[in-house]
Amino acid sequence: MKLYDTPLAPNPRRVRWFLAEKGIADLQVVTLNLIAGEHKTPEYLAKAGLANVPALELDDGTVITESVAVCRYLESLYPEPNLFGRDPKETALIEMWTRRAELLVATPFMLGVRHTHPALAALETQNPAVADYNKEAGLRACKVLDRRLAESEWLGGARFTVADIIAYVGIDFGRMIKLVPPEDLSHLGRWMALMRARPAARAGMPQPQPA
Repeated sequence: MKLYDTPLAPNPRRVRWFLAEKGIADLQVVTLNLIAGEHKTPEYLAKAGLANVPALELDDGTVITESVAVCRYLESLYPEPNLFGRDPKETALIEMWTRRAELLVATPFMLGVRHTHPALAALETQNPAVADYNKEAGLRACKVLDRRLAESEWLGGARFTVADIIAYVGIDFGRMIKLVPPEDLSHLGRWMALMRARPAARAGMPQPQPA
């Protein structure tokens, strides 16, 4: 299989972290430079259908985009350690918190960065109003995570799961514009420290840009 990756974007970071948690190392990784538009070439669009990264190309030529879909496919091939749920109840709760992490926190933080950071003007027609709205929405939603983490060590339940990866990478991406959760969200702060301490966390951090 072949994974199309890029160094700084949050969605590829999710997949890299997931791979590291699983110990998956038998993928061919192709690094794309988004600023140079390598995700918009006719060759890549013919594979992926959209100018989206990451993309997982299977041996039969099938290409899967969307980071959670990529991770779910890899979970089916490499079931341990389990990160999506072991029974119907746990699976549903992890799915619920994955969706909440995506919609309430990760997406607003990502849009805040995309519409603010000067370097991303090459990828986005930036709109300050969109940036401000999403930054405020993401920071408000951090309170939802804080309340959850007051009652649970991890977002999806008693153990680390894909929901934690989605939430943390989204929040951490905000550091590009100094967008950070309020310090008084102590439960969120505890959880973020746990996330940073995981051995696989380095794989999910921004990587050096290709030359």
